[in-house]
Amino acid sequence: MITARCYPDGAYRQVEPEEVSEAIKDKDQLVWVDVAAPDEDDLLAVQEEFSLHALAMEDVRERHQRPKLEHYPDHAFIVMYTAERKEVDIFIGPTWLVTVREDDAVGEPSFVDGARKRFDRTRSEHATVGFLLYVILDELVDGYFSRNDEVEDELEELEDQIFAEGHVSEREIQQNLFDVRRRLVTYRRLAVPTRDVLSALLRREVEWIDENAITHLQDVFDHVLRAIDMVDNHRELMGNAVDAHLAIISNQQNRVMKRMTSWGAILLGSTLVTGIYGMNFTHMPELTWTWGFWWALAIMAFITIAGYLWFKARDWL
Repeated sequence: MITARCYPDGAYRQVEPEEVSEAIKDKDQLVWVDVAAPDEDDLLAVQEEFSLHALAMEDVRERHQRPKLEHYPDHAFIVMYTAERKEVDIFIGPTWLVTVREDDAVGEPSFVDGARKRFDRTRSEHATVGFLLYVILDELVDGYFSRNDEVEDELEELEDQIFAEGHVSEREIQQNLFDVRRRLVTYRRLAVPTRDVLSALLRREVEWIDENAITHLQDVFDHVLRAIDMVDNHRELMGNAVDAHLAIISNQQNRVMKRMTSWGAILLGSTLVTGIYGMNFTHMPELTWTWGFWWALAIMAFITIAGYLWFKARDWL
């Protein structure tokens, strides 16, 4: 679905997709075209209207690109990702901007909605393509913090599960740890290249971004650095949680081995008595004694009880 907006003289009006050709001819107005869940006809229409480079359009069709900034003769191409790991492709021209994005989940607010509202509030002062790019990138990056907060809450819950013995199975804890670790790796793979893209923008590699937009993009760059620091901190906490979990498992195994060793040592005394009196020699003391059987049982009971009390006092049982 294609949605087109024009901002002449700081104002705003909606235009039909077929009117975009006329709108971009006016160099005094800003044009923003948003393409959500595009089909092939939408991509062809946008490519023809703005003369977008074939290599950039190939990346749009292939998806799953790394965040990057590419330069072409009359426009620039940026690949970014939302906090939900959905790709957003942005084309920047002298007086126009095109966003191509995947469809949002049902009931889930889109970053585009927030960007439109913010830009509408400030367009009278900053109706430039550079400031529009800043608003879009800022909305994307702000979503990273909410996801980092969710991961932090999950890590705290995992820590409670690790130290709460018997409430959660070891397999479930391991699955949760693996899931959080995988998401942290994914977030970092997205955030670090995003930092590089913003760094290139701040170096004024895109000529249509004005000085005012550069100042605002510096704020987005700082947000990305904070997001990367948060991810790194969470990865460190994740490593500590994994180490704590392994230590607890090791301690549990040690306790099991202590119990097995203790009972083996306790039963060894009784086994020794039965082994001695089970030998088939003709002349053995107490073989003809009336109380011999009960004497052997008493010795075994004494060894068992004494061994149990001894290991219990040393917290092996």
